[in-house]
This record gives sequence, C-alpha cells and structure tokens, in this order.
Amino acid sequence: MNICVFLSAADLDDRYTRPARDFARLLGKGGHTLVWGGSDSGLMKVVADGVQEAGGRLVGVSVEFLSAKARPGADEMVIAPDLAERKRLLLEKADAVVIMVGGTGTLDEATEILELKKHGRTEKPVVLLNTAGFYDGLREQFRRMEEEGFLPRPLAELVFFADEPAAALAYLEESLNAA
Repeated sequence: MNICVFLSAADLDDRYTRPARDFARLLGKGGHTLVWGGSDSGLMKVVADGVQEAGGRLVGVSVEFLSAKARPGADEMVIAPDLAERKRLLLEKADAVVIMVGGTGTLDEATEILELKKHGRTEKPVVLLNTAGFYDGLREQFRRMEEEGFLPRPLAELVFFADEPAAALAYLEESLNAA
C-alpha cells in the first residue's frame, strides 16, 4: 500500500517525533511505501528514516524551490514545478493519506484531500493522526461544520481521527482490505 503522509519539515520535540517514528516503523514493517514531500529535514526526515530502516520504500515528491532539501537515496524522487502539482502528484501516487502534525503547508494539503472527498472526487481513506492532541481544535471545528450543515457528507466518511500510530495504520489496512 502506498501511504501519503502530510507532515512538517520542522525539527520538533519528542512529543511529535516519537509517534512519527513509531508510525514510520509500522509502515516499513508492514511492507508499505511512504509517499511524502521528499524533504530530508525535520519530521519528514524522521518518518523517512523510520520507514527505510524498517524495510519500506520511499517515494518523494518535492518542489523546485525546495529541491536542495530533497532526500538522497529515496527509491523514487519527483520534482514538481509548483506546490499545486506537488499535491496532485502526492495524491495520485497514494492509496491512502495520513495527516500528521504540521503548519500551514500541512493544513493546506489536508484541506485539499478533504475537499476532494467531500465532493466525491476520491474515496481514499484519510486519517488525521492527532498526536499529543495537536488537532483537538480542528476536530472541534470539523464537528461544528458537520452540525451546522457545512458538510454534505458525515464527518466520519471524510476523515478518521486516530490518537495513536497503530490505530491509524489499522484503520487504513482495514479500509483498503474492505475495498
């Protein structure tokens, strides 16, 4: 299974790196391929290292203005001309999506896949890995959107919230095996 992970390239503390490393090891041990933004820094590097060390494959999609930070030694590395094409390629190469902690870039990627799901343009499973309660506020906002009629589909059809890496991967494997 090709699992796209949207996440930060920032250097973060153990609250975020430990669960990211745990999820990466689960991916690699499960024989899955990581599809990610291609960066060899911060949390992106932590996840790529963990997947590769556990025997998984790496498919990176970087962007021209960040290509100097692209990870050497990935199984595949594509350099997109801009961020819009990068998102398109990431989603095209993925069977499923996991959203980890991140900033505005991660939030942009997350809303893109959720908007596509909302409109029935994809049925790929999406997991929001809510490490250390990072996305508690966003979960509340999504619930409010659902309650007030802003979502044409139930929230549970758009995204699965997982608090732990093992629950995230179990949901993806179950979803894809049922398909």
